[in-house]
Amino acid sequence: MAHDRIHARQPSHHVDRWSVGRIESIGPRDGHCVVAVRPPDGDPVELVVTLAVRDLFLSRLETDDGGSPVGERVWYRKRGEGP
Repeated sequence: MAHDRIHARQPSHHVDRWSVGRIESIGPRDGHCVVAVRPPDGDPVELVVTLAVRDLFLSRLETDDGGSPVGERVWYRKRGEGP
C-alpha cells in the first residue's frame, strides 16, 4: 500500500510541495491510520499513514498530555502529488 506523508512541524525541505491543514479526525482502517485534514480553502483530505508515522507526528504536536489532536495544524503530501 502506498502511504501519504504528514508532519507536525513545517518541513524545511521542498517547502513548495507541502500543503497545510488542520486535523479533523484520526482513526484506524485496515491496520493503518487515516487522518482527515482540512486545508484552509477546501474539502477534507484523507491521508493514510502507518501506525509508526501516526505515533511520530502525534508525539510532535504541541497538545497537552492526553489532549486531542483535532484542530492541530499539520503539513501533508498525498502520495503521487506534487511537482
